[in-house]
Amino acid sequence: MTQHYTMMQYFEWHANGDGNHWNRLKEDAPHLKEKGIDAVWLPPACKADHVMNTGYSVYDLYDLGEFDQKGQVRTKYGTKEELIAAIQACHDHGLKVYADVVINHKAGADEAETVKVVEVDPSDRNNIISEPFDIEAFTKFDFPGRNNKYSDFKWNYTHFNGTDYDHKTGRTGIFKILGENKDWNENVDDEKGNFDYLMFTNVDYQHPDVRQQTIEWGKWFIDTLKIDGMRMDAVKHIESYFIKEFSEAMRAHAGDDFYFLGEYWNADLGANEQFLEEADYNTDLFDVKLHFNFKAASEAGSAYDMRTIFDDTIVAEHPEIAVTFVDNHDSQPGEALESFVKDWFKQSAYALILLRKDGYPCIFYGDYYGIGGDIPVEGKQAAIDPLLYVRQHKAYGDQDDYFDHPNVIGFVRRGEGNKTGCTVIINTSETEAEKQMHVGKSRAGQVWYDYTNTREDEIIIDEDGNGLFKVNAGSVSVYCESE
Repeated sequence: MTQHYTMMQYFEWHANGDGNHWNRLKEDAPHLKEKGIDAVWLPPACKADHVMNTGYSVYDLYDLGEFDQKGQVRTKYGTKEELIAAIQACHDHGLKVYADVVINHKAGADEAETVKVVEVDPSDRNNIISEPFDIEAFTKFDFPGRNNKYSDFKWNYTHFNGTDYDHKTGRTGIFKILGENKDWNENVDDEKGNFDYLMFTNVDYQHPDVRQQTIEWGKWFIDTLKIDGMRMDAVKHIESYFIKEFSEAMRAHAGDDFYFLGEYWNADLGANEQFLEEADYNTDLFDVKLHFNFKAASEAGSAYDMRTIFDDTIVAEHPEIAVTFVDNHDSQPGEALESFVKDWFKQSAYALILLRKDGYPCIFYGDYYGIGGDIPVEGKQAAIDPLLYVRQHKAYGDQDDYFDHPNVIGFVRRGEGNKTGCTVIINTSETEAEKQMHVGKSRAGQVWYDYTNTREDEIIIDEDGNGLFKVNAGSVSVYCESE
């Protein structure tokens, strides 16, 4: 984790596909830094199977919007030159850049091959439900548009262990590819028996050529874009020992401070801990359990016990590797993992990730700038900006928790040096509330204001260093000494 950094996921699922996203980031870089963002997580930059694809249907890892493939030179977000210029602009303004890396599967193959498979039960991939038979599988990737530039490696069925479509019959299913040393990778999430297979044509990390080629690509990718880290997509579906091997190879190439962040979309703490152990704790992880706690609190309202909001979370058990977030492109309305935190609780949830001591908070572009598509959501920049300001200028030092009421919780940051600290009070009840919190005897006589501009109270710190802080119903207030 990078100390006191704040990350922004700089895209949402329906980000404008006009090819100008990299240009918008380039223009936005100084504004992001001014607001208190220290790092941006970019959407997948590699050529997908279609120009309007968000990037997770990856076709060619070596095509960053440079070659006429899949109907366009550019990707959804722009060209390679525009991407490099956007990253340079971020670096010029002191922003770190993390690239989204999709190496679990490939899509949009150039040709089909006859492949021997068995069909497996979609709900238990260890349960074979057919005799071996032949299908025509889209497993041949020659990248003719790139014509061997950067790499002459060609993919075929031996490099994959599963697919979901038989071109011969037009039938879909989950088909395990047969062959020497072919099976599902073992060290993956055990949902559905074995969750190696996720979608499209599944990359087989038991194959030595696949491991070598992926590592070679990773080095090229770092050198080409000068990125500061990688967000690893779908790591619960990838052999965990390869994640360890890959991360070690990237750090050996780019330096020990090269950043890794894994997406292990499972709210079970034990499953996350098993992955971390196998991957040798070489990567931070998104705190998926905390996200689901936020969702539950937003849906239950006053029936949710806020004293339990951090129960079974990564940030509570492993604060040094937790990336805390409220929502993302997968959890937004209409998407596969839809689990959107309700609007009334959004600012409270962001206060819980931005103003506390632990965790590396990640702000979602869709929450900040708004969500497009068929289910549009307005941006909440006005609600998030004051929290960013307090994080940047106030929320430092020791932390005292007042998690002593099921609906009204609070915490104090004591301050550090010229960073004068803050108090946060969150209320999920239907009436306004107050809580006495201790900010230190040295604060006696100070006047503290609510930086969210929700309340107009002037809280005067008494001679013992206590303040009686007030909050509206279903709201959050963040008090700091007046400037």
